[in-house]
Amino acid sequence: MVGFSSIVTATVVLLGELGLAAQLTKVNYPNNATSKAEMWIYVPDKVVASPPLVVVVHSCQSSAQAYFSNSKIPWRQGSDRKGYITLWPSSPNSGTCWDVSSRRSLSRNGGGDSQAIANMILHAIGRYGADRERVYLTGGSSGAMMGNVLAATYPDLLKAVSVYSGVPAGCFVSASGGVAAWNNTCSGGQSRASAEQWGNVVRNMYPGYNGSRPKMQIWHGSADGTLAPANFQETIKQWTNVFGVSQTPTSTLRNYPQANYQTDNYGENVQGIYANGVGHSVPANLTASELWFGL
Repeated sequence: MVGFSSIVTATVVLLGELGLAAQLTKVNYPNNATSKAEMWIYVPDKVVASPPLVVVVHSCQSSAQAYFSNSKIPWRQGSDRKGYITLWPSSPNSGTCWDVSSRRSLSRNGGGDSQAIANMILHAIGRYGADRERVYLTGGSSGAMMGNVLAATYPDLLKAVSVYSGVPAGCFVSASGGVAAWNNTCSGGQSRASAEQWGNVVRNMYPGYNGSRPKMQIWHGSADGTLAPANFQETIKQWTNVFGVSQTPTSTLRNYPQANYQTDNYGENVQGIYANGVGHSVPANLTASELWFGL
């Protein structure tokens, strides 16, 4: 008779051979922020040496677990294929939107959600041996908003960012200081400013910083009824100013990365991808985002 332990061992070996042993795992991390955002990590069965780290930030009404299991969010598959680690923060807020409105989160080391995610990144680098020079971030909707905020508050931690259907960093700021507050003016595309004003919003989140900043890839749909398409151009204005480049594209690719999409490059560090006829939010494109990250 085959013993129970032998069956378990054989099952584990079989799962490993099928590439099914790796699972999304909750991790306790050193967190000195007020925010109690949770850290979840996915380490594939086959990890490359000094693995890149991709931070995947979920949308409202979601969580790390739900986003990880969403078939439209392909980063688990990318991790399995290429051996990089993915980090999945989970929002602690009501409605699970990320805090992109309070001063705590819109400032360096302010104690908000942005600092909690920064703590997760640092922990992943130390505990899992992730390459500090190859940390990337992607997210959709509220996760995209947080991506822009993190690029402003912790530019030294990120190499490149790919955000889908968000708003400029600081656009959702709450006059009352509310955490994860909704901003109808911004969501409706009525928050307009000059490129320099938007750039100053970023610079004021980490005053005095003059180091390198992550490359920014910005996606938006022309039929977005949740976060108005006007936010796309405002975000382009923001990051072109931060990088000191013109708002006139240096190159344009039509029907790329797929039909009815247009990709505009503003030098090497800012790329805008506008999806004609697409609503909220633009589906994640693993190939194009990985290419932007250099994966």
